[in-house]
Amino acid sequence: MDKTVTTPQGPLAGLRVLELGQLIAGPFCAQLFGDMGADVIKVEPPGQGDPLRTWGRTGYPLLWSVCARNKRCITANLREKEGQDIVRQLVRQADFIVENFRPGTMEKWGLGYEDLKKENPSIIMIRISGYGQTGPYSKRPGYASVGEAMGGVRYLMGEPDRKPSRAGISLGDTLAGTFATVGALAALHHREKTGEGQVVDAAIYESILAIMESLVPEYTIENYTRERSGSYLPAIAPSNIYDGSDGMVIIAANQNTVFARLCDAMGRPELKDDPRYATHVARGENQVGLDDLINDWTKTRTIDEVEAVMIEHAVPVGKVYRARDMLDDPHYAAREALVDLASERWGTIKMQNVFPKLSSTPGSVRWTGPEKLGEHTEQVLTELLDLTPEQIEKLRSSGIV
Repeated sequence: MDKTVTTPQGPLAGLRVLELGQLIAGPFCAQLFGDMGADVIKVEPPGQGDPLRTWGRTGYPLLWSVCARNKRCITANLREKEGQDIVRQLVRQADFIVENFRPGTMEKWGLGYEDLKKENPSIIMIRISGYGQTGPYSKRPGYASVGEAMGGVRYLMGEPDRKPSRAGISLGDTLAGTFATVGALAALHHREKTGEGQVVDAAIYESILAIMESLVPEYTIENYTRERSGSYLPAIAPSNIYDGSDGMVIIAANQNTVFARLCDAMGRPELKDDPRYATHVARGENQVGLDDLINDWTKTRTIDEVEAVMIEHAVPVGKVYRARDMLDDPHYAAREALVDLASERWGTIKMQNVFPKLSSTPGSVRWTGPEKLGEHTEQVLTELLDLTPEQIEKLRSSGIV
């Protein structure tokens, strides 16, 4: 039985996204569309579904409930002509199609852009891959970890005396999904003026490269190569994580005026005129000693005490949050940064809310991802393709859905 879902509301209501993605990059892109009100129809292979359905730390994939939220999920065997035909028919009624297979896969199935624009000339095809749709590496498999390495961020993460570390999340996947969404909305703007669809080509490694600030100019102009530096940025001081008596706190006071306020907050006004710390350059040259000095002050105080005095002196400060800290934080609550959703399995599940916040047409999280594979197959094929129960049963019995 199909789950009853609420009518999409938000700035993208009225748009339809057909998602053929799997794991994180493609599904995260489609999640952003769904959060803002688009009707997202996720297509999964019969029998197994998206591998993300099995990625659970304790047996059930909580990440699935986040990435599949607001989506209707159907099944279709894309390796068979009948399954490909279902996608072609759905494309006729879609605005976007999202996929993150290895380049060439969609063409092999007869579902490349040139094929699909024959069905719908205004279709916008969002293609996310490790290396992009062109170039000598395009056919290589590429996960987020590889893209993060090629894009440059992995080399910079971690302590200088150890191998590079990772962020703890699939940063490349979510960044590629985010940039793909930006590109798709730009393509939508173009389509509104011309009626023409196009391809949005989002590579994971380029999504990382896009956030690497001045990494390349520093090397090409100054012959400077950034290295791993742990918890701080070289020559940007003070801006680090410091120990409190009951946890950790971040203090960022590298600007001259802010550093002066930090000195007053610590009861050390003489440091403002100390030649080792009086200027931005001097603080960078004496970064380690300055961090040690600040840490000696913070470690004798609780995090709440450090935070209170820094806020009093207008110095940027923050606790280092874990999930439980988010649940207790009044700012999280006031901003409704977390949302409670009804869940068949848990009763209620809490997760991050829609972001960014729009003042007039906000998005919403309307339901969690369906637990059952193909939960909306009958609903979608009946509603959009006018298939009869007998036709759907025939597709089901032949393994197409």
